[in-house]
Amino acid sequence: MTRTMTVTKRRTYAAIAGGAALALTLAACGGDDGEGGGGGGGDDEPTASSIDCEAYDEFGDLEGTTVNVYTSIVEPEQQTQEDSYDPFEECTGVEVKYEGSREFEAQLLVRIQAGNAPDIAYLPQPGLLRTIVEDFDAIVPAPDATAANVDEYFSESWKDYGTVDGTFYAAPLGSNVKSYVWYSPSMFADAGYEVPQTWDEMIDLSDQIVADGQMPWCAGFGSGDATGWPGTDWIEDVVLRTAGPEVYDQWYTHEIPFNDPQIVEAFDTAGEILKNDEYVNAGLGGIDSIATTEWTAGGVPILAGQCWMHRAANFYQTQWPEGTEVGEDGDVFAFYLPTNQTDVRPVLGGGEFVGAFNDRPEVQAFQTYLSSADWANAKALTTPMGGWVSANNGLDPENLATTFDQLSAEILADPDAVIRFDASDLMPGEVGAGTFWTGMVDWVTGSSTQEVVDRIEASWP
Repeated sequence: MTRTMTVTKRRTYAAIAGGAALALTLAACGGDDGEGGGGGGGDDEPTASSIDCEAYDEFGDLEGTTVNVYTSIVEPEQQTQEDSYDPFEECTGVEVKYEGSREFEAQLLVRIQAGNAPDIAYLPQPGLLRTIVEDFDAIVPAPDATAANVDEYFSESWKDYGTVDGTFYAAPLGSNVKSYVWYSPSMFADAGYEVPQTWDEMIDLSDQIVADGQMPWCAGFGSGDATGWPGTDWIEDVVLRTAGPEVYDQWYTHEIPFNDPQIVEAFDTAGEILKNDEYVNAGLGGIDSIATTEWTAGGVPILAGQCWMHRAANFYQTQWPEGTEVGEDGDVFAFYLPTNQTDVRPVLGGGEFVGAFNDRPEVQAFQTYLSSADWANAKALTTPMGGWVSANNGLDPENLATTFDQLSAEILADPDAVIRFDASDLMPGEVGAGTFWTGMVDWVTGSSTQEVVDRIEASWP
């Protein structure tokens, strides 16, 4: 499949995706009328969509300037991020320098304290944004052009996540759907198993797999300085299913304490899977191996037939080994993490937000590009293997690489979906990206639920 994006003012940008390969080409275009390159008919001809370079004229002459980006997004996603900036760089003459780090959450605050903040940081936690605003006064409000894009292309709730005390700082970037369980369709078919439609059916299936002499679940919480975060996703998804969205909101805002009995119940419900030595950790070790298994490797035993289910977000699609086919008839696919509730269908979501630490024109221009429909579609077209979506309603779902990505985009865009943002990302940084993470490690390595939730509650600022 070949797709072309036309830069209407200075260049033509073509993103040509074929299988696992992605070729990026730049060619001169005719002028400002949007017809300078690549259109045409026929299945083998590229189709064109325009990038409006005039949107950045208000920021002045940016030729020869540089914007530094710091983020936790590393390979394999890093390359597609960098590729998606090409239209902006061609339009404006700005060079975007990208730095990805697995120690981002810890090192960003160190850099801010040292007076060495990047121009742009992709913040995966609104709680971290609030910490930076309140404790460091280092981040700058988003420009009007960025705010206008967010008002046009995102729901009000997404803008609220990037707002602190009434000031809008950070536009949404990518978005995640986390309420998925990965599995092998062929393994299920061969064994005569069906995708469960309720939580109880999922537990019954797990018991059946045990009765058939195998172990149903695999998991990994390892993530460098951020070890433990996949465990928080588990708890958040279960809180939505056992206590409901209203209690979930009270929990992350601390209207109820972290050790409220309803949260204890959610931990114990998750523990029926994660702390059950008959259920986990298939192909990886005992229960305590969850803490030391990298999250990127947590689902891999499915491919060897050692594990049957792995709860992970849509972006886990990018972590399967090269050559793995994702699809309903492929090597792996995912089903919605079920609930026993009949009145709501809760979905756990997440995403990154673009924070800036200075207001130079080139930085503001780049913020504006990242909040646009142009960037969302460029990112989709430069991600041929899939695993990325956005809540930007200017994103054409047809530009997404896989039917799985399109499903995730539909869920995010559904006005009737009961979507809640990742609670740990909304909590104060010292909890959501601190004691909650470490508490999940303690929990799977032997600490009781009550011990863990009591320690986390005691750490709340």
